[in-house]
Amino acid sequence: MQEYNPGEIEPRWQKFWEENNFYLTGEEPAKKKYYVLEMFPYPSGRLHMGHMRVYSIGDVLARFLRMKGYNVLHPMGWDAFGLPAENAAISHGINPAEWTATNIEAMKKQQKALGLSYDWQREVTTCHPDYYRWTQWLFLLFYERGLAYKKKAAVNWCPSCRTVLANEQVENGGCWRCGSEVQTKELEQWFLKITDYAERLLADLDLLEGWPERVKIMQRNWIGKSVGSEITFEVKGTEHQIKVFTTRPDTLYGVTYLVLAPEHPLTLQLVQGTEREEKIKEFVSRVRRIGEVERTSAETEKEGIFTGAYAVNPINGEEVPILVGNYVLLSYGTGAVMGVPAHDQRDFMFARKYDLPIKAVIKPVDGQLPSLLEEAYEEYGVMINSGPFDGMSSEEGGKAITDALNKQGKGCFKVTYRLRDWLISRQRYWGAPIPIIYCPECGIKPVPKEDLPVLLPLDVDFKGGSSSPLAEHPSFSEAACPACGAKARRETDTMDTFICSSWYFLRYCDPFNNNSPFSKDKADYWMPVDQYIGGIEHAVLHLLYSRFFTKVLYDAGLLSVQEPFQRLLAQGMVYKDGAKMSKSKGNVVSPDEIIERYGADTGRFFILFAAPPEKDLDWSDRGVEGCHRFLKRVWRLVQSYKAGEYNVQSGLHQGAAEKELLRSVHYSIYKVTSDIEERFNFNTAISSIMELVNALYNYLKEKGSKPINKEVWEDALEKLILLLAPFAPHLAEELWHQLGYTGSVHLQAWPSYDAKALQVAEQEIAVQINGKVRGKVVVPVDISQESLKEAALSDEKISRQLQGKKIVKVIVVPGRLVNIVAR
Repeated sequence: MQEYNPGEIEPRWQKFWEENNFYLTGEEPAKKKYYVLEMFPYPSGRLHMGHMRVYSIGDVLARFLRMKGYNVLHPMGWDAFGLPAENAAISHGINPAEWTATNIEAMKKQQKALGLSYDWQREVTTCHPDYYRWTQWLFLLFYERGLAYKKKAAVNWCPSCRTVLANEQVENGGCWRCGSEVQTKELEQWFLKITDYAERLLADLDLLEGWPERVKIMQRNWIGKSVGSEITFEVKGTEHQIKVFTTRPDTLYGVTYLVLAPEHPLTLQLVQGTEREEKIKEFVSRVRRIGEVERTSAETEKEGIFTGAYAVNPINGEEVPILVGNYVLLSYGTGAVMGVPAHDQRDFMFARKYDLPIKAVIKPVDGQLPSLLEEAYEEYGVMINSGPFDGMSSEEGGKAITDALNKQGKGCFKVTYRLRDWLISRQRYWGAPIPIIYCPECGIKPVPKEDLPVLLPLDVDFKGGSSSPLAEHPSFSEAACPACGAKARRETDTMDTFICSSWYFLRYCDPFNNNSPFSKDKADYWMPVDQYIGGIEHAVLHLLYSRFFTKVLYDAGLLSVQEPFQRLLAQGMVYKDGAKMSKSKGNVVSPDEIIERYGADTGRFFILFAAPPEKDLDWSDRGVEGCHRFLKRVWRLVQSYKAGEYNVQSGLHQGAAEKELLRSVHYSIYKVTSDIEERFNFNTAISSIMELVNALYNYLKEKGSKPINKEVWEDALEKLILLLAPFAPHLAEELWHQLGYTGSVHLQAWPSYDAKALQVAEQEIAVQINGKVRGKVVVPVDISQESLKEAALSDEKISRQLQGKKIVKVIVVPGRLVNIVAR
């Protein structure tokens, strides 16, 4: 018998599929489309098991849907700009383009070895000029629409990566990529006005019914909508004003101090020339070196320092001290907060620490506050110690106070968001150049679209210094003003790489377009992405930015959809020995190892079988070996049949064994179809395929030396191979052809099931005596309760055990059991 040899089978069929352009996709209006997309990878050089898992999930879905008759778009590309390539260039003395191209070649080879059904003709690589030309074009579109601007701002600075980070890229006070402690710097930077879309980004989350709720919650929290009031405090003895935002204007009478952010423009002005100036400067300098996340962490001790200045409460004229605090951020709200220690626990602790007054102005609806508070009362209630507003509910009083201040020009109702504008400037080389020119005469001028792309020079010198090599490259940085022709300077910052990944899914729709990023007609045919697959770590960054881009392009008339991804699957992590796979832990298993030892089909099969796709997966070598044994078992079924080991005859009567096998076949079709189509439960779908294989072997065992029904047997084998095709594409293709079928198994229609065939004629019922199972009877499914009772009592085994006993009663539970109570 021929042995199962994936090392020979898999490359042969991969070559066949590629040579015959199996997975090239075009627009076919007569067919229903389906766009399935896995997040494209950074070309680091090698695939890991996380890659293998996400690609296997997407490939099963794509292959299944093609067999279901859909026109499936399933592309792949490379998120190719970024720091690792630049760092490799510095370390090894090669250009990032060379390093990236080598890695792409290696990873693409690995992907093909997995048998992934990508339309490689649509491949996009974000570092290629034919792609980043359109990234630059889109930047100019944002600029024209007033959504791109430059300003001097305090920014997050990673000293190791030597570049700026967006707020979303600071994790627990460290750089999202290298983990270094993030510092604060003042720099001129480019921003995109994502805040203009805050409300739509928030509201439209309700449209995303196919997204995991936890991802939507993460985005809602990041956008952070707050409804409240903006209140203006005058600084005593000056013309300065301090605006604060609060969601609790009902507590305004309880304000006993204000706190400014160290970066607030008034912080140093208020102490200029005073004895407090040096002390405040030292405090500000120290705090600004701390990352925003650490400053606002609940674990960080709240610090403050008195400026010597006082603010005037606009509602009652009381003077309250102005402090500078480490926990207040200029980037959130107005950069100033009012301290209400009686009704905010953070303020309460701060006031206790610095001996500031605590004044209660809200009491419970049904009760009183203690005369000496031990903690803040933070609930809504009834206003007290609030002048003419006493007795009002918090809601009523907050509105009344804001109305009163609004009439005086000292307050207004306001909605704010935690979301900040997207800082996109990066002081690095390996990114898309920002297409802007600075002219001493004309000011900021965009590069004309016909002059795009602004090409990255390849002859750069990586010294590993603090500035981008672009700034020190005269032929790049020196330019002519597009308006007046004068000598000008080109922008030497590059764009955040998340810009490139915020629209790549649109380029797949029309990758050869030389006149625009994509045609609206083609985007309208394919978009939105029907199923997007990727990690939960992208919930805020990539997914939020992609939604923003899509809405801007919709507003510009370039798209007809307002959301890019209809359904989202956030797959779980891959663990080994209880820990995430990593080189440092020494628990990495390479896809190459699995392919070489067992074949790609075994690797795919295990990674899909071991856990539901959204759950974490614990790698098991024994589990991999078990999946390989199963595929060999399928292989033997076909080889034994081909070798004539079974006594197969045509035209035989279909007895009970054949009917049971047919029922197993149709049940498996039903179960695998619903598990893929409705629930993405690939693990249970594979279990059903395994059960079908068991049913085939059981049929052979039951028939023994008797002839087996050729028509039933061949139908069962055919259906088995069709069900196997999305999961183990190489093995299915090989067996399909070995059985003499024409055409590829992957071009066949997905099998349908007969509901009648699922029905079982007989059922096994447990028979109990006094609550203990003493036997079983096989009866028709539609048997009446009285007949079931008679069948149980007349069973020979049960009759013997009832001899000499009196039957008190018989309890019948249809379809389940009969319980005989006897004494």
